[in-house]
Parts: sequence; structure tokens; C-alpha cells
Amino acid sequence: MNRTKRTAIFKTLRDGNPNPTTELNYESPFELLIAVILSAQATDISVNKATDKLFPVANTPQAIFSLGVEGLTPFIKTIGLFNSKAENVIKTCRILIDEHDSEVPRTREALEKLPGVGRKTANVVLNTAFGEPTIAVDTHIFRVSNRTGVAPGKTPLEVEKRLLRLVPDEFKKDAHHWLILHGRYVCKARKPLCKECPIVEWCEYRKKELG
Repeated sequence: MNRTKRTAIFKTLRDGNPNPTTELNYESPFELLIAVILSAQATDISVNKATDKLFPVANTPQAIFSLGVEGLTPFIKTIGLFNSKAENVIKTCRILIDEHDSEVPRTREALEKLPGVGRKTANVVLNTAFGEPTIAVDTHIFRVSNRTGVAPGKTPLEVEKRLLRLVPDEFKKDAHHWLILHGRYVCKARKPLCKECPIVEWCEYRKKELG
């Protein structure tokens, strides 16, 4: 795919959604961090249902740490892998309190040292909370990047590096959200909605269904 096509794709996605953001509910970098940790292998809807009950009760590192694993678990037990996530969240809160003055760190290195935080989660926090031009490659972005030809790669890291290199700078900060939303609602895994796709004319997917 050439730069002209890529630019047209992102311009079209921007025209359709000028101010994209995560569908996770949050009001602070810390709330976003916790929500993203909880969202691993879970839907944003299920996470929002849990955090909508949790955050009014506890939405700071100290408040959640004070709940402990046993106190936190009832709030998140409807989310997959809730036992390990509860332990990771409590450990993360302890580190934030002890090492970061209860603030969410702004570097990838520090974020990735938090339990339950990998590269993808760190990228989401850096991008959504702090406005960094990072791109977190989840299953949606991996699929859309390969299927459309925007930034094909064999691994999420390969796709991430290629996106960072190929996406024009003016679109880089919001590319993460546009690609996720496009994959979630249009370029779906089992059956992409090609007839409804706003970027279909530049997409290089060989199995487009336009009839």
C-alpha cells in the first residue's frame, strides 16, 4: 500500500470520527490504567459495568489497595480472569503508592514494571491518558492492519512498528482508536461489512464482498 492510499484511509476515518477515544469509562489516568488492566481478554462493556460500581467506592491507589484482594474481587468477579486481575491490581496500587507518589508513571519502562501491564496496556495509557503518539496493537488492529494492507505484519510488535513508521504524523495520535473502532464495528473478524465500509476503495483485501 502506498502513502496516498494510507493517507486517504486515515483522512476518511478522521472525517467520520474527528475526536475518537476509548470506550472504557474513566475520569483519571489511574482509572484508565485499572480499566485497561481489567480489559485483558474481556469486553469494554463488561469492564465498564464493573468499574461503574468500583470507582464511586474506590478510585485512587490507596483506596483500592485498602480494599485488598478480597474487597476488590466482588466488584470485578463478572470479568474473566478476575482472581489474577484482582491480585495484579492490588500489587500495582502498592507500587504506585510506594514508588510513584500514587501517580501513574508516564514512561513505558515504568508502566511495564506494573503487574498486569504489558506493552499493549502501556501503549493505551500513554496514548489515551497522556496524548503520546503510541499505537497499541490488539486483535482488532492486528486484523485490520493486515487485512487492509495498511501495515501488515506477522506479530503485534511488527505491526506496531510498521504503523508507527507508515502512518502519517498528523494521524498518529488517534490512529489507535480509529483502527480499533473500525475493526470492532466494520472490519469484523468473521465477516467484514465491506458494503458499509467507508475506506473500501483503498482497502487491499482480496476477498471483499461488495455484491
